[in-house]
Amino acid sequence: MNFDMTLDKSIPLGEKRVFKIKWQAYNVFNHTEFNAIGSTFNFNAAGGNTNTTTGQYTSTLSPRQMVLALRFEF
Repeated sequence: MNFDMTLDKSIPLGEKRVFKIKWQAYNVFNHTEFNAIGSTFNFNAAGGNTNTTTGQYTSTLSPRQMVLALRFEF
């Protein structure tokens, strides 16, 4: 589950001028999302699996990311 958030503020500065501030956050609560599970087997001569990541999570999706945008319109 992933939560994204945006805060946006427009500040008028006269007749045709506007200053805009936008802050965006992706994966706000920094919830870990697992992406892949190790599914390969490597067997040695005795028949044992030598791959230590078999059946374990091997990667995750992106952690929390934030963007700040400032814009002046005239």
